Formats: sequence, C-alpha cells, structure tokens
Amino acid sequence: MCGIAGIFNYKDDKIVSESILKKMCSVINHRGPDEGGVWIHRNVGIGMRRLKIIDLVSGSQPMHNEDKTIWIVYNGEVYNFKELKADLEKKGHLFTTNSDTETIIHLYEEYGEECVNYLRGMFAFAIYDLNDEVLFLARDRLGIKPLFYMESKNSFLFGSEIKCLFEHPDMEYSIYHPALITYFAYGYVPDPDTIIEDVKKLPPGHILIYKQGKIDIKQYWDITFNHNKVYPEEYYIEQILYHLNEAVRMRLVSDVPLGAFLSGGIDSSMVVALMAKNMDEPVKTFSIGFENQSYNELEYARAVSEKYSTAHHEQIVRPDAEEVINNLIHHFDEPFADSSAIPTYYVSQMTRKYVTVSLSGDGGDELFAGYGRYLNGPLAQIADYVPLTLRKILLLSLASILPEWFPGINTLRHLSCNKEERYLRSISKGVSSIHESVFSPDLRDKLTTTDPSPVMLRHFSRVAELDMLTKRQYLDLKTYLPGDILTKVDRMSMLVSLEARVPFLDHKLAEFAATIPPSILVKNNDSKYLLKKAAERILPQKVIYRPKMGFAVPIADWLRNEWVEISKDLVLSDHSFVKSYFNPKFINRLFVEHKSRRRNHDYLIWTLMVLEMWCREKLSKP
Repeated sequence: MCGIAGIFNYKDDKIVSESILKKMCSVINHRGPDEGGVWIHRNVGIGMRRLKIIDLVSGSQPMHNEDKTIWIVYNGEVYNFKELKADLEKKGHLFTTNSDTETIIHLYEEYGEECVNYLRGMFAFAIYDLNDEVLFLARDRLGIKPLFYMESKNSFLFGSEIKCLFEHPDMEYSIYHPALITYFAYGYVPDPDTIIEDVKKLPPGHILIYKQGKIDIKQYWDITFNHNKVYPEEYYIEQILYHLNEAVRMRLVSDVPLGAFLSGGIDSSMVVALMAKNMDEPVKTFSIGFENQSYNELEYARAVSEKYSTAHHEQIVRPDAEEVINNLIHHFDEPFADSSAIPTYYVSQMTRKYVTVSLSGDGGDELFAGYGRYLNGPLAQIADYVPLTLRKILLLSLASILPEWFPGINTLRHLSCNKEERYLRSISKGVSSIHESVFSPDLRDKLTTTDPSPVMLRHFSRVAELDMLTKRQYLDLKTYLPGDILTKVDRMSMLVSLEARVPFLDHKLAEFAATIPPSILVKNNDSKYLLKKAAERILPQKVIYRPKMGFAVPIADWLRNEWVEISKDLVLSDHSFVKSYFNPKFINRLFVEHKSRRRNHDYLIWTLMVLEMWCREKLSKP
C-alpha cells in the first residue's frame, strides 16, 4: 500500500523539479512511511511513498521494466499477481522481484491499456511509457483506491490525495461553488468533481491517457445487472458463500501481520468467519464501542469472536471533538461529513497497534440491498396508488401554505415525488426542497442551479429500464460507495498507515451479485434477506436478526451536550465562512430546533461544522 504523485510538464517542456516532486510525496508520508522514491526523466517525474506489505525486500518503487523504458508508481494490491506472473513468464517476460507492482509493468508491455482488465484487486497507478511519451493512469473498478489529477497552467499533476497537488507552485485553493451544493446535500462531493476548482477525481473503473498535452479518459468496467435467469434460492446462497470465501482467501496474502475490523454487523462478521476458516492461527479482530448503549455493538462482536476463537481487542471510545475534527479536515482534503469517519479513525488507530493489514465488511449493503432506504415505506406504497400529477398538486399545495417548521412538511414533499426523486430526497436529507431558504443570495448568484440531483440523475439514466431496487443499488455503487464509504475507509486507515482490504468488493463477487433477481435479494420487505440466509450457515442467529445499526456515532446527543458550544462557536461566529454561503436565519433555526428536540438536525449541523473547519484551514491567509 502506497501513496503516489507525479508531474508532466508537457506545455513548457520544463525539467521537473526533484524538490517539488519530493514535497508532493512527503505530505502523504502517512500512506507509506517505510520508504520512498522518485524518478525523473526531463519533463516527467513520478514518485511514491511505500507501506511494505508484499515483497518487503525487492518491491521498491518507482519500478521499471527490463530496458527501463516503462516506469510505474502504484498504490494497492493485486491479489492474482502470482497467476498473472506465471502466464507472463510463459510469454517470455523476465521478472527480478516477487512484487505485484512488477506484474503490472509486464501486463502493460503485453496488453497496453487493456492490462487493467486482468487485475483483480484494488489499485491506483501511473505508468510512464518512454517509447510513446504517454502517461497512463488507472483506478480500480469500484473505487477502493483514490486518484486525483489536474492541469495547471504549465503541467499535468496527479496524486493519491489532493494535498499532493498543492505542493506544486502552480496550485491555488479556489472553491468550485457547485460542489458546495452537492456536499451539503450528500456530505461529500461525488466524482469526478472535488471542492477545488479544476481538481478532479479519476472515476472508478476508468483509465486516463495523457499524451501530447491532451487528456483522454475511458471507462474500462461497469457493473452490469442481468436478471434474465432465475435459479432456486439455495443456488444463490451457495454461490455467495463460494465467491465471498474466495475473495477473503485471496486477501489473506501478506508478508506482515493481518487482522479484521469486527463491528458486530453481518458483513464484517461474515468476513471474520471466513478468515477463521482459511487461517491456521486465530484471527486478530478489533472492535470499538460507545458509552451510549444505543450505538454499542460490542455484544454482537463478542458473539462472533467467541464462536471463532479470535484474538479479540476492543475499546470504548470517548471522542475528543477538537482532535477528531482537525484530523478529519486535514486528511480528507475536502469537506467530508460522514460522521462514521470518527469510529473508523478510532478502530484503525487501535488496529494499527497490532497489525499492518485489516479486512473490513464494506460493500455488502450496496451489493445485497442492505439499506432501509432501498425499501418503500407504507406511506410511499399508498401514495404511489395516486397518479403522480394529482399527488404533486395536492401535496405540494398543502406544503406551500404550511410554515417551514411544521411537523411533517418534508413528508408531504417526499410523497409528492416519483420514485427516483423520492430516493434522491432520501439521500440528500431533503435539502433539495428548501434551497431558497438555505443558501445565501451571494452563493445563488454564482450558480446556474442549487439543485444537487443532476449529478445523481445521470447515473439513473444509464439504468432507466431496470427495476427501482436495482436503480438504487447502481446509483449507490457509482456515488455513495466510492465517494463516501471507501473514501472514509481509505483516509482513516491510511492516516495511521494501515492497509484496509474489502473482500465484498472483489469484482467477481460484485458481478455475481448483479445477477441475483430483486425478488430473491429482498423478500417480505426485508433488506438483505438473501445475505442473511447465507449468513445463517456461519454466524450466530443473534448477530443476523437484530436491528441494523450501522457504524454510527451519537452525534445528535453530542451536539446537544458536550459539543453544543464548539458547534455554535464554529458555525455562528462573526468570522464564520459558512455564513457567506448559507442563510444565517436558516443556520440559527437548525440550532434552535435541534436543541429543543423539535427536529433532529445532527446531519446538517455536523455538515456545516466540517465545512467551516475546512474553510478555516484551507482558505484562511497565513
């Protein structure tokens, strides 16, 4: 696991500065504290920081082919590299290391840009080909590893984190105002955008070719849902366990100590169960809990640990608000408002004391329909019997005459929507309906729209012919999973130099899951029905059939108690940045309603807090 960065001075052909390139790498030292390196060829330079996981002795980067015409820096793990290496050796390729990095070099020699189709794992890498004078970037299929890029006035820059790019003298912090809208709605900025003008994310499943000063981006993989064939339920259960077991087994390859996050939920528990079946020693498991029992899953984590005799470690977390927020702001580089980053940080911190690699259960909800929002509630089911046009007239008319604080007003707006719009409202916390009262006139003047939905609707349009459950899964796989869940895990684990592996996001397992008909995936309005049936074969019943909690923290309580002053001081101070983007009356109403328990505004307040802290760190003058 590593961090990578690079410079291509194509426009002015200026020799790359070694000191600048090393600075770009040094700011991501946490991603690879073990060693680093740079390679410069006139106007091109690539560099990296390495966390040693596989081939500890000879796997140093940047790495080259036999005649030194192809160079690579690489972040990730390719789990099938030994099989690929054997095939390439039969074709005459010569290897000098036992690393997966060198395998990618020879795959590129053999197959060119098609090399990505052979890789099974998580990766973001950059190859410079001296023969064609081309820079080739690639990101894994589901977006487990990050990759940012931009064109400055003279150069093309890339890096594992945005902070790499800002070590280059051409760069300046300039807010991309449309991203403020999507951030406030979703808590993150969906790709390919970032909060910074001109800085982009390479989307998952895409490659980027930079040649003769031009960027060419191509998609090489997308998940395809095909429900044409229907098999008995038992077939799908057996296949889930087979594919997940194979994914776990492949991710046990490591030359350093390895363990697992164990939240007590179904997904991480299944991963631990299958690790135990594939390992000759006890699995090292790690769990955290909170004093607030409503958010404490330690009981269920212990049940799995006892069943599989794991070497279990747990910790009760008492978050330090200032420490947590500062770490979040600095290491995400963008405003990022998923508060589950807090427990992810703490469990990563604890885990790193014992191991260098940890497996997690992320991805199970998206693949196997585990979110409650995938299901239509009773009111929505009733409302759908009424023609949409009539619903909009009746419900929106009623909502328009009610005061904004009136209980149930957002429910009326919600029920007036079609199914696609309703889902977008559910994931945007409903803010799309009250823009005029939310954003400042100054911000609205800078925008063509304050509607965050277009970025999501473009994904819905690609699967317009599919059923609504599958549409929701597809949207989350393209946006929420890489933009929120995987970003959170990557940044918080890498902050403490811990590699996190995600078996549920093995692309072979994902492709199989996309063949499961919705009628089998979910039954009797029970989310994750089929995965629960598979889990019955390996997990205690009490772990499977209990209310879903998620990896959450009691933010609502903290914002009414120990964090109430810090939140107000941040957002409502005279020097607040967010007051220039948001209507102060709206902000005040959030605090009043939350404190009085009239409404729970924990998400919105936390989102504003994170944005304010980000603005103070990134936009304030020294």
